[in-house]
Amino acid sequence: MIGNAHKRGAARGFTLLELLIVMSIIVILAAVVLPMYSRTVLTARETTLDNDLAQMRKLIDQYAADKGKLPQSLDELVSAGYLREIPKDPITGENDWQIESGDDPNLPKGGSGVTNIRSASAETSTRGTPYSEW
Repeated sequence: MIGNAHKRGAARGFTLLELLIVMSIIVILAAVVLPMYSRTVLTARETTLDNDLAQMRKLIDQYAADKGKLPQSLDELVSAGYLREIPKDPITGENDWQIESGDDPNLPKGGSGVTNIRSASAETSTRGTPYSEW
């Protein structure tokens, strides 16, 4: 009976070889999954940037059509109720948009206002173009 209890106790643990094999499999899986995850996150950020830029450009045009003049800043879009808040650039993580100003064709005296908006990021996208050119 003593020998039988001894055999049951020995079968409960894992050998060092078994632990090394499991750890190796986990490392291999992590090495494969991590780059795919990073790529997915970057693609999601690029999609968000693309959508944010399109939406803000649309709102600049809508503001100009409604008010008869271009907005002077993005803050003016917020105060007029066109935006709840200025979104953060998903690539830089900051509220650091590059604002392009130009002549306002709606004003007879030749005023200016916001005509376009771009990302402030100097990085290159997965499309091969800088984010600042989108």
